[in-house]
Amino acid sequence: MISSRFGLIATLLLLFSWQVSAVEIISHPGVKETSLPLSSLRSIFSMRLTQWPDGTQIRVFVLRDKAPLHAEFSKKMLGVFPHQLRRAWNRQIFSGTGQAPITIDTEADMRSQVTSTPGAIGYLPEEQVNEQVRTIEIE
Repeated sequence: MISSRFGLIATLLLLFSWQVSAVEIISHPGVKETSLPLSSLRSIFSMRLTQWPDGTQIRVFVLRDKAPLHAEFSKKMLGVFPHQLRRAWNRQIFSGTGQAPITIDTEADMRSQVTSTPGAIGYLPEEQVNEQVRTIEIE
């Protein structure tokens, strides 16, 4: 009985691990940064950090709030729920101190927009990253 439960749990964990993909931070190929501290990533996606070290404007792209990848990115990478992130953006918009990121509908659109927009940053599932974009490692 115990071994059959263990086998079932191990199987479920294995199936779950296949369904969860790693989220990769991607940028326009012209962005020089290859790594960022987690604090900088949080500042970029909370729209408080608006320029790369070379002075190029950062263009932030995100998927819609209800997109599973956006939820995974928000929770695992930024440590917040999507609604908390949206609330922070709304506060900046309504106070006149900032703006929201550019919202994209699909992962294919994310790759396309980041590839074609200088200074752009976004995220994709690991298996959808290709040579068109640069990946940024988070320290």
